[in-house]
Amino acid sequence: MVIKYANEKVERCFCISVVMKKRVGETLARAIKLRCDQLKAAPSFDIFLSTGLGKPHSLVGDLKGCYRITISRNFRLIISPDVDSNDPASLKKCDVVTIKGVVDYYGQKYNWLIS
Repeated sequence: MVIKYANEKVERCFCISVVMKKRVGETLARAIKLRCDQLKAAPSFDIFLSTGLGKPHSLVGDLKGCYRITISRNFRLIISPDVDSNDPASLKKCDVVTIKGVVDYYGQKYNWLIS
């Protein structure tokens, strides 16, 4: 799968490991890289969803159309599949996702660590 980024700041953080480690720490940076590598390895977003890695869930409200993927206990990777609609047929064809960032999901509030 192809990964794009929501903006230059997010791309810089995800593509330069020193920046990522400085921002979130080494342990969390490794876990984020693992999830990104798993996304890249999947041929389509639908296949990634079917693996259940990171317990992906669709989001509602301000982030409708996006998915959260568990990185660790409180931290989630927020991604958006590049599709017109989130129906199963579109997700099967989806081979591009956009990373919006990483949030601390403690207490069901979104505290963006990377955005």
